[in-house]
Amino acid sequence: MSDDSYRRIADSGAHLSLSAESELNAGQGYPPTAKARQYGIPVSLSQDTVVWWSSDIFSAMRATLNAGRGLAHLRAHEAEKSLTSNALRAQDVLEYATIGGARTLGLDRPIGSIAPGKRADLVLLRTGTPTMTPVNNPAGHIVFQAERADVDTVLVNGRVLKHRGTLIGVDARRRARHLVEQSLEYLRSKIPAKDWQQAMNPVGPGRPLPAISVPTAATPGLPSGLQFAGRLFVCGGGIE
Repeated sequence: MSDDSYRRIADSGAHLSLSAESELNAGQGYPPTAKARQYGIPVSLSQDTVVWWSSDIFSAMRATLNAGRGLAHLRAHEAEKSLTSNALRAQDVLEYATIGGARTLGLDRPIGSIAPGKRADLVLLRTGTPTMTPVNNPAGHIVFQAERADVDTVLVNGRVLKHRGTLIGVDARRRARHLVEQSLEYLRSKIPAKDWQQAMNPVGPGRPLPAISVPTAATPGLPSGLQFAGRLFVCGGGIE
């Protein structure tokens, strides 16, 4: 968009919701974090759709930070310069993912930060896991290193929904798995096998990729280095 467009967004009081993984993979350009900072436009993060992209907010933060910094370095290289410091900081992106989302939804008074009088919407991370040791810079460590496996406890309005890494009160994972499998079976039943394989293995600008089907058990017929055993894909050498 033009600078005038960003100026109009800022003047209107609107917010930007950035989906870095979607925008980068679908050819919609780099997330405009620099333009947002330039014009004072509030930013939040989203996933666009979890059918294609990750539903992991840690991945969204990393993708946003990497994309913003990558674009800044690209522009510097085009001008035959080098950046010695990154303007977009991990703290900025952490705020996009927390208070930024609350502000975008108009909910920054009750949620989005830790303060007296706000709801106890909290995510507690373990600090003793390999990825979280040692924590010298909390914001940087969360954005660059943390993952869903590091989440110990989740509270929503004071109600504990996850504790010691386990969901509380409902077997949501089993139900979610069942619904996803039902959805996939329905789609497979409506789409011819040839069309399905073409969609899963599109021909790129180089040589076409070999079709790889997903078996229900360990299958010797898969390409060398890739086996499916129960719930795990086991990858070794031999896959280009």
